Amino acid sequence: MSKITEAFNNGKAFIPFITAGDPSIGDTKRFIKAMVRAGADIVEIGIPFSDPIAEGIVIQEADIRSLAGGTTTDSVFEMVSSLKGEVDIPLVFMTYANPVFHYGYKRFFERCEETGVSGIIIPDIPYEEKKEISDIAASHQVDIISMIAPTSEQRIKKIASDAAGFIYVVSSMGVTGMRSEIKTDLESILKTIREASDVPAAIGFGINTPEQAKKMSEIADGVIVGSAIVKLAEKYGADAEEHIYNYVKTMKEAVSF
Repeated sequence: MSKITEAFNNGKAFIPFITAGDPSIGDTKRFIKAMVRAGADIVEIGIPFSDPIAEGIVIQEADIRSLAGGTTTDSVFEMVSSLKGEVDIPLVFMTYANPVFHYGYKRFFERCEETGVSGIIIPDIPYEEKKEISDIAASHQVDIISMIAPTSEQRIKKIASDAAGFIYVVSSMGVTGMRSEIKTDLESILKTIREASDVPAAIGFGINTPEQAKKMSEIADGVIVGSAIVKLAEKYGADAEEHIYNYVKTMKEAVSF
C-alpha cells in the first residue's frame, strides 16, 4: 500500500491544494505547514505552468503571479525538500505534461523520490498515454493519480482498475473553480469505480463550503479543495497563513464524522 493510500486509513481525507510560489516560495512552505497543523491528510502542490488548461481563473492567475515572481520547478523541489522532517503526510504535485517532459521524466521522478513527493496529478496526459511515465514514476515510488470525469461507464472502470494512490473524481465538467451547486450524479460514478478498484476515491472541482465538503465526504473517501484556498492566498498574500489554517480546519472538521 502506498503512502498516499494509507492516508485514507483514518477516516475521510481532506486534501487541500496550494499554488507553489504565490505569493512566494517561502510563503508556500508556511501555508503547507499550516494546512498540516489544521488536519490536512494529503497536500496537493501546484507547480505553476503558463497554460494550465484544467484550471479556472483563480488558479490561472495564481500561476501567472508565481511565474512572474520567478518560481521554477527546481525552486518547488527545494521548498518541498526543506519540509522533510517537518511534514509527515504525503505531498502530491499537480502540474502539466510540458514541465515534466522538459525537466526530463527520469530526472523529475528521481527528484520526487529524493524530496519526498509521493504522487503527481497531470490532467493533460490521457489514460492512453499514461504508460509513458507510469513505469518511471513507479520505479521512484511516485503514484500517478488518475482523474475520472463524468464519462462512460466502461471508461471509468478501465481507468479505475489501473489507478494508484487515490482516484481524483472530477465533480463537474469544465475547469476548476468554486461552484454554488454540484449536480453531477457522483454516486453512480463512485459505485462504478468501486466495482473496479479498491483504491480510495476523492472528489474535487468546485467544492468550497463545509456543507459541500460534508455532502461529498458522505459518498467519497475524501474531498479536494483548491480554488478557495488559492483565493485566500490571493486576498491576504503573505498574511494568509492564519486564514488558510482556519479554513482548512473548518473543512477537515466538516468531513470528520
